[in-house]
Amino acid sequence: QVQLVESGGGLVQAGASLRLSCAASDGSFGGLNAGWFRQAPGKEREFVGLMAWNGRSTFYADSVKGRFTISRDNAKKEVYLQMNNLKPEDTAVYYCVMTNAWSPHSWDYRYWGQGTQVTVSS
Repeated sequence: QVQLVESGGGLVQAGASLRLSCAASDGSFGGLNAGWFRQAPGKEREFVGLMAWNGRSTFYADSVKGRFTISRDNAKKEVYLQMNNLKPEDTAVYYCVMTNAWSPHSWDYRYWGQGTQVTVSS
């Protein structure tokens, strides 16, 4: 069982940057793909992006492509989400996720963090 704990959320103004971190508790971290989802109030959970277990491949939702970047440090068992040029519509709870799949669908993800709030003011 992999436990994930996110940190780094907060309140920022539009145009600012923020970096989220996710720490994993289990040794199998290095063998799993890792990514992020988000959920805004009143909306369904939305795929943000995913990075392969070896860091060699990534894919992102069109809504964040070019602004958000996922990275990982397998030695530290950590995943990161660098968010640049934030917009009010990026306001959501952000969840760290891990999976064996290569998919944008939430049902393919077995491991979820508890979430961290990101609020972007206009």
